Amino acid sequence: MKSLLKIAFVLGIVVSFSSCKDNLKPNYQYMPNMYESVAYETYSESDAFNSPTGLKGKEGQLPPSGSIKRGFVPYEIPNTTEGYNFSKSITNSPLDSAAVDMKAAGELYDIYCAICHGTAGDGKGKLVKQEKFLGVPSYADRQVSIGSIYHVQTYGLNSMGSYANQLSQKERWMIAAYVLELKSKL
Repeated sequence: MKSLLKIAFVLGIVVSFSSCKDNLKPNYQYMPNMYESVAYETYSESDAFNSPTGLKGKEGQLPPSGSIKRGFVPYEIPNTTEGYNFSKSITNSPLDSAAVDMKAAGELYDIYCAICHGTAGDGKGKLVKQEKFLGVPSYADRQVSIGSIYHVQTYGLNSMGSYANQLSQKERWMIAAYVLELKSKL
C-alpha cells in the first residue's frame, strides 16, 4: 500500500511539472470567436452600408420613420397661417380643470415666458427692457385663445421660437391657461 502511494505521489509531481501548456505550441481553441470577438463601436462611422441619408452607419441614432415617442400625442394642426387661424377657434383645453395647476403653470411661465413677455403679460420682460428684443406685445392687445397660445408655443411665431422640446404638451396647455388668466387681469 505504501509503495502504491509513493508511485502516485511521484507520478503527480512528474505530471505537474510537465503540464500540457507549451508556449511554443498554443492550445487549440474551440470556437475562437467566443474568446476573441470582433470589437464594434456602437455609433461609430462605418461603410457597412450606404444609406440614402448619407449617414454612413449612424442609423442607430435615428428613430424609425413613423415612430412616435411614448406618451406623445401628435398635434394635428399644421404650422401654416391657416393652421394658426384655425387654432384661434379652439377655446377649450383638452386638460381637465382639475389637472391645471395654476401655481405650477405660473412657475413654468416665469421660467420660460416672463423673460420676454413680463411677469404680468404686459410685454415688458427683462430682455425687452434691455432692448434685446423689441415689439413683444402685451396680451391685452392680442386676440388670442387657448388654442392659439398652444399653437404658438408648439411651433413658434415671428421671433419667438418653439418650446415643444422644452415643455411637454400638458405643460404647454397649462401655460396657455395661465396666459389667459394674465390677459383677463390686464
